[in-house]
Amino acid sequence: MALAEANITAQLRDIKPLLKIPDSSFYIYWGMIGFGILLVLAILFFIFKKLWENRRINLAKGYLARLKAIDWSESKKAAYEATYYARLLATDERRKELFSQLEPMLEKYKYKKEVDAVDQDTLNQFNLFVQVADESI
Repeated sequence: MALAEANITAQLRDIKPLLKIPDSSFYIYWGMIGFGILLVLAILFFIFKKLWENRRINLAKGYLARLKAIDWSESKKAAYEATYYARLLATDERRKELFSQLEPMLEKYKYKKEVDAVDQDTLNQFNLFVQVADESI
């Protein structure tokens, strides 16, 4: 029995102590969580951006519908409405140019107590602006 114990003790002396194995799984775990959060935030950002752009397009369609629905029998009120909504729609170069031509024509019907009916040139210019705005939306 003593020989067996000596043999076991000799074998146990050859066993090395446990080595510390470098473990970076903790950092990998939090890195993956951080990456996942960034990915979700990026996806949400692009979704909200797309919704915001669609909202702006829908607003432009609403402005165009209001321009088309203007009642020209009340010249003064119609001139104010046309100026307001046309200014909101004048976002690109072509519409800005047409609006800059239309605005002085509408000025004749604003800022006065009594105004005449809207003349045909102003209506033609307004209809041209509406047509160009309708094509570009």
